[in-house]
Amino acid sequence: MKATKKTSLKVALCAVILLALSTAAWAGDWNLKDKDGVHYTLSGLKGKWVLVNFWAPWCSFCIQEIPGFNTLQKQHKDLQIIGVAVMYDSRKDVLNKIAKYAISFPTVFGNEDTAGEFGGLDGLPTSFLYSPSGKLVGHHEGPLTQEEIEQAIAQKPEAADLFTR
Repeated sequence: MKATKKTSLKVALCAVILLALSTAAWAGDWNLKDKDGVHYTLSGLKGKWVLVNFWAPWCSFCIQEIPGFNTLQKQHKDLQIIGVAVMYDSRKDVLNKIAKYAISFPTVFGNEDTAGEFGGLDGLPTSFLYSPSGKLVGHHEGPLTQEEIEQAIAQKPEAADLFTR
């Protein structure tokens, strides 16, 4: 029963924070520092597709995406995935998930300000896709598959509705 109350409280808190963040203004370039201290900027990644994925260690749909993201990161040199962990109890929780799922892409310890730089979040997971020219293709709320991302970066018509503006 205690775990259920804790989970319910997390979900309620998540909803309140995400609602507040959804009104933030999107800034064109961003600067993210991963857990190892490496900085990533949109302008610095020009020439690559960039997928910025907001996730939480307790979010089952977020965890579901990780194997496909790992494969994509290894197979596509023209794609950079950056995971932004938000709404976590401790950094150790995030590091444990990184180790457990052998996350092969950079991970950022994010917060409300980080999400605000992207225009806010309405749910988790949420991903933002940028073209090699640095243009925001759009964002997607909910889990994405490896195949869907491959279709999007190949600019296939069946992926047109995946990322909305």
